[in-house]
Amino acid sequence: MTAKWSARTGGVPRTSDRPEHTGEPVRHPADAADQATGEARPASPASPASPASPASPASPASPGKAPGANTAATDEPAAQPTRRTPGPLDPAALAGGVAGATALAPLIDLVLESLAKGTVERGGPTPAGSPAAIAAAAATAVEHNPLPDKGIGAEPALAELSRLIAMGSADPADPRCAGHLHCPPLAIAVAAEVAAGAMNQSLDSWDQAPVATELEPWVVRAMAELVGYQPDQAGGVLTSGGTESNLMGLLLAREFAPTQRPRVYCSAAAHFSVQRNAGILGLGEDAVIPVPVTADQRMDPAALVATLMADRAGGYRPIAVVATAGTTDFGVIDPLPELAAIATAHDAWFHVDAAYGGGALFSDRLAPLLRGLDLADSIAIDLHKFGWQPVAAGGFLTRRASAFDPLTRRVAYLNPTDDEDLGYRSLLGYSLRTTRRLDALKLAVTFRALGRTGLGVLVDACHDLAGHAATAIDAHPRLVLAARPVLSTVVFHFQARHRDPDQVNAALRRRLLTEGSAVVGRTEVDGRIRLKLTLLNPHATTADVDALLALVVEAGEAEDTAEATG
Repeated sequence: MTAKWSARTGGVPRTSDRPEHTGEPVRHPADAADQATGEARPASPASPASPASPASPASPASPGKAPGANTAATDEPAAQPTRRTPGPLDPAALAGGVAGATALAPLIDLVLESLAKGTVERGGPTPAGSPAAIAAAAATAVEHNPLPDKGIGAEPALAELSRLIAMGSADPADPRCAGHLHCPPLAIAVAAEVAAGAMNQSLDSWDQAPVATELEPWVVRAMAELVGYQPDQAGGVLTSGGTESNLMGLLLAREFAPTQRPRVYCSAAAHFSVQRNAGILGLGEDAVIPVPVTADQRMDPAALVATLMADRAGGYRPIAVVATAGTTDFGVIDPLPELAAIATAHDAWFHVDAAYGGGALFSDRLAPLLRGLDLADSIAIDLHKFGWQPVAAGGFLTRRASAFDPLTRRVAYLNPTDDEDLGYRSLLGYSLRTTRRLDALKLAVTFRALGRTGLGVLVDACHDLAGHAATAIDAHPRLVLAARPVLSTVVFHFQARHRDPDQVNAALRRRLLTEGSAVVGRTEVDGRIRLKLTLLNPHATTADVDALLALVVEAGEAEDTAEATG
């Protein structure tokens, strides 16, 4: 069964008697003893070098008596547990345990082979064809029933669907795929995801994720240091992305200053999640007040002060000022020091949505744009944007770890007090989620492999591409640049001569999608449709950008004359 469309063939809870969690790894009394004696400790169960426990279901059956059996009681051998012996491409084989790697290896090989085939068959940055054709291909691939009574086996299921995904995806690694803040992930980060998925740790209790529980705080500490916080005082957690992080920022703001008539202030260009999250939290979407922006799309501090004073006179209480460091469209960064001072003066929580712009801190060139970020009470940062990570790789950071106190929960089956007192710490009090995957591994691997400087090179490469695109657009007679880029987004439009310009720009983008030749973003500026390139591929070239713009012009000219000549 081959699916193909005809258009293209070939946190830690705190108590009064326990030190506040600071992100430092817990040191047990035995650690100090080992240092004093100079003796090496035996490998822990979390160590890759540790032998499998005889009692582990994944370990081979031990010959002879069961451990601890009374050998004098009987001469009969102990009954051995029945174990499956998975063969190659066994759909019921497990990824973990002693045999996990053996079971996983041929499946990974099959996935890689299928991805390569599907990518070749796609032949472009996105699948050609109408939405209906692509929907039909997905339905055909699962034979209109992804859960048959009898399975079809590992090889056809994995090969066909992996091939389908490669063939039918918008591939951010293609230089002509530049529509969204949707980065191509680093291969090393994806490889780390395989390891994280195979071990399937859940970070809601220590005994579900021993070393993962100790690894994430180190990654959070590195991120806290990156944004300018004091790492020994800061707190943080990995999240699913900016929307969840912004939700947590507003939650802590609500708890910081509870009131009956709350107000939240953000720029008119802020992410939509600020308003939606206020509704989720019961503050009401109408509690979010959009503040006018200046000509360069940044929040206007004078307008913020005027709005705050008017609301106070009306009996409202400002609980949060939300600044944006990297707007979705223009990548602009609000004046953080000025907004921080205003928030402090009004005793309001200062949250910065740096989901996009936070990654610019890797770059020596761009980091100064985020001056004042360390003044925020909380920060959202996404490294599945300017960090080249597979989704999800969000982070939520606070200047003080104690800010997480409202999330503290004591759950008997997850984080009992006596366990925590003995070093079995829990991150349950740092997240809105209970079950939470090991997203820290891919970040730790990437950080270790590239370092801040190496990641900064990638950021600068994308910034350079945006600058080249802006210059090329400015020089083209049929393209109009909206503003010089700040980070890696470029907003512009095709200049129509015969048809309505909004209709032409909307239609040319859909034409490119239907052809499968390019993915270009769409937005609105002052009520007019505009196009957008979001350049997050650090390996793309200026020639790639020129070729992408040529496709836009070609499609625009075709749409501009389609009805005029018809």
